[in-house]
Amino acid sequence: MAEIDDGAAKPSGKPRYGDVVSGIRDLIVEGELAPGSHIPERVLCERFGVSRTPLREALKVLASEGLIELAPNRGARVLQLTEEDVEEMFEVMGTLEALAGELAAKHITGEQLAEVKALHYQMALHHARGELMPYFRLNQEIHGKIFEIGGNRTLMTVYSGLAGRIRRARYIANISKPRWAEALDEHEQILTALETRDGGTLGSILKDHLRKTCETVKQSLHEDNVAGSAAAE
Repeated sequence: MAEIDDGAAKPSGKPRYGDVVSGIRDLIVEGELAPGSHIPERVLCERFGVSRTPLREALKVLASEGLIELAPNRGARVLQLTEEDVEEMFEVMGTLEALAGELAAKHITGEQLAEVKALHYQMALHHARGELMPYFRLNQEIHGKIFEIGGNRTLMTVYSGLAGRIRRARYIANISKPRWAEALDEHEQILTALETRDGGTLGSILKDHLRKTCETVKQSLHEDNVAGSAAAE
């Protein structure tokens, strides 16, 4: 398991419940809590300044998102993504994002477009600087914003249920430098389609964007499995 950095900045004051959930989610997505590893409850209680009860409530939320597994009398562990998991998730998410894109192109206002543009240009700046984490966070914010702009609450609810697991997979894909550069080009196309209010094109770009990300993640997982098998021999 990856070492948890006890030297990380502690939250000031009493953290909100959502802060604990999002904080642990970030540790999983960014690999500080490695796939298959045990969740160190004591360390996390100290890190987030909470007792065991709110921490375990946060773990239940993450279990419902498919990020961790809760085992009676054995604590919790980070779930490991398989190639089959990724294929299924991205197949569904591609359809959801295509629909969200069509709706966003139909409903987007000038103010909302300006907000997406600002996020995009800041994200592109982080890419130029090679700053993966701030790039990735803005990337996820843009994808979430497209769903928000679409204005379909049912679609947003379904998206939210998959968001945690898909975010982990997307982070794996962005670690690949060729895919990272390609993904930025695709985001340029997404922005153009939003500007022209071309819902059909935007939906197609988003679906293809997810398909390519899926293939990159599956390849990464396959390579990790091969390396793990070789090391075990």
